[in-house]
Amino acid sequence: MARSNETARHGVQRCRDRRKIGGVLHTDCAESILSPLLQSSRATTIDDGSLDASFAPAAHVVDNVKALDWAAIEASLDAYGYAVIPALLAADLCHALAQQYDCDRLYRSRVVMGRHGFGRGEYKYFAYPLPKLVARLRTTIYPHLVPLANRWNEAMGIDVRYPKTHATFIERCHAAGQQRPTPLILQYSEGDYNCLHQDLYGEHVFPIQVAILLSQPGRDFTGGEFVLTEQRPRMQSRAEVVALGQGDAVVFAVSQRPVQGTRGPYRVNLRHGVSRLRSGRRHTVGIIFHDAL
Repeated sequence: MARSNETARHGVQRCRDRRKIGGVLHTDCAESILSPLLQSSRATTIDDGSLDASFAPAAHVVDNVKALDWAAIEASLDAYGYAVIPALLAADLCHALAQQYDCDRLYRSRVVMGRHGFGRGEYKYFAYPLPKLVARLRTTIYPHLVPLANRWNEAMGIDVRYPKTHATFIERCHAAGQQRPTPLILQYSEGDYNCLHQDLYGEHVFPIQVAILLSQPGRDFTGGEFVLTEQRPRMQSRAEVVALGQGDAVVFAVSQRPVQGTRGPYRVNLRHGVSRLRSGRRHTVGIIFHDAL
């Protein structure tokens, strides 16, 4: 995914009729039965979760999120710094999102990782208004993570506390100048990889984020495992290779978390990345809850 500074430092038919208007690349995306899954709400700049309640695919995702065992997810995050949610998105939703990677009108910017020493591959940041599915994932998952985020900050002696709703948190980000959306799609081809990093973007950082694998391992690609490292004080780094299937989500710490020691809690630093893709093509969607400067 992206770095704290994104430039120095994150069926459906493919888009057609690319053209430049005023120096900006635009595309017209072909309509299909799945296109409503990705259409943005034009009624608001930021989806606060209250609009379009009848939107069936997004509503189904909301139901899935609410039904998750959040106590078990919290326990895994406490123990390991991450938790896996199996089959958060159905295969057709994964396919729809991945196929829209070339639909430039959905995005505010594109980053080629090799130009900045981030690795190999590329990613695109969604523009506001976010696609409904992405917006609903962001606003629906966030409140379930707030109690853990606040507990972690208290244990680490950090005064920041996070509000109950994502809309209120985003208002805090925007007031501090962090106004650019951070949800993104990443694309890897054979030989690509993502160096270990942290997704920060500014002063206001929500300490947990989510990545969802849109491609099917073994069928669409080989290699390309999600990797998480944890550095504890005066100890060597510990690495986790997290196995994911299509539609699985990994919820993980952005940069630090508390670990209980014999003398009380202490901070550990985390970084994440993706190992080298051996073959094929891999797409992932990243849900980051804070916005960027």
